[in-house]
Amino acid sequence: MQRLIIKGGKQLSGELTVQGAKNSALPILAGCVLAGSQVKLRGIPELSDVYAACRILASLGVKTAFVDGTVTADPTGISSIHVPEKLMRQMRSSIVFLGAVLGKTGACRLSFPGGCELGPRPIDMHLRALRQMGVKITEKYGELICECPHGIKGAVINLPFPSVGATENIMLCAALADGETVICNAAREPEIEDLAEFLRCCGARIIGGSSGTVRIKGVKELHGCEYTVMPDRICAATFMAAAAATGGEIVLKGARAQDLGAVTDVFRQAGCLVSDSADRIYLNAKKPLRAVRDIKTLPYPGFPTDAQAPVMAMLCKARGTSVITETIFSSRFRHVDELARMGADIKTEGRTAVVTGVRELYGTGVVAPDLRGGAALVCAALAAQGESTVTNICLIDRGYEKIEKTLALLGADIRRENC
Repeated sequence: MQRLIIKGGKQLSGELTVQGAKNSALPILAGCVLAGSQVKLRGIPELSDVYAACRILASLGVKTAFVDGTVTADPTGISSIHVPEKLMRQMRSSIVFLGAVLGKTGACRLSFPGGCELGPRPIDMHLRALRQMGVKITEKYGELICECPHGIKGAVINLPFPSVGATENIMLCAALADGETVICNAAREPEIEDLAEFLRCCGARIIGGSSGTVRIKGVKELHGCEYTVMPDRICAATFMAAAAATGGEIVLKGARAQDLGAVTDVFRQAGCLVSDSADRIYLNAKKPLRAVRDIKTLPYPGFPTDAQAPVMAMLCKARGTSVITETIFSSRFRHVDELARMGADIKTEGRTAVVTGVRELYGTGVVAPDLRGGAALVCAALAAQGESTVTNICLIDRGYEKIEKTLALLGADIRRENC
């Protein structure tokens, strides 16, 4: 096991390049299964979740290599339709392999996915949609057995909620289906459009990846391609929060402001100067932070649930009282008790957190409860007086590439060591 040792109180300043998006890389890696020849993906972040996805590809018979941010995948030797339970449990996003394997082979066997404990995240929408496409699904001993006796058929699918995972699974399954699939109330996140663009580069016929209605006309085969994944907007939001919490000034190269409108609006409300161009964001937080009266997490283009915890950490030192409402996941305030150990004044009731700013946070030992909650604790530790120890950082490594080295580029006093 490893931990992060952080000496707080230093203003972060400087430039860094934002890593490739975890939430884009994982479904695109699954999409490699559909190709008929080699795929080369650039900008892939070195994350434990990415390594888990590569292990799943290997278990299916896809030859993979991951060197210097580039994954090369050769799916021509696919020999299995079964994703082992051990691999499925390593990350929540493993469920996207269901649509990809079904789309390619017409059959799939896998167990329910793992991932951070953020409250119920049922895959009912995924399964209901796939059944509409002609998939026969049975559950036996905790395993899903999926077959398509008459092939994958296009269908009109109305999602009751714009689920990112369900939208991705349907797109992957429909790319090689017979006929046209229409997804109504589809997720509109930028990562959906990134997946759509990757599939188009492989020869798929997809219209409307960011419109809320996605049309996929099935083709007989896909080919390989070279593709670069989009930058990670949640990492960008996290480093903005860390800089703001410490009164710093940073430039995020590669960040796409058009993906972060709801986030940058919150930082401006908090008193930060934020400016942007086509491929970078500048943040200056030299002035004291102000509370933000109302933040509500919503599907894109609303404020992202993944940015909620780091922004809460930033607001712990803002003047006044901020109110944050979490509408996506029921258990996404697990970091609150750990922030309180550092001196934060946060009260929660149901899905609402009331954050009253304090003059100082204080270093102590804290435990990362999940990926984004762990990032929030790192942000708070950077702003705190004294030394903090963050443990259970394997969860942070699921979404942030060498976070201690990235933050050190901005002047943070942070190191990783074995427990």
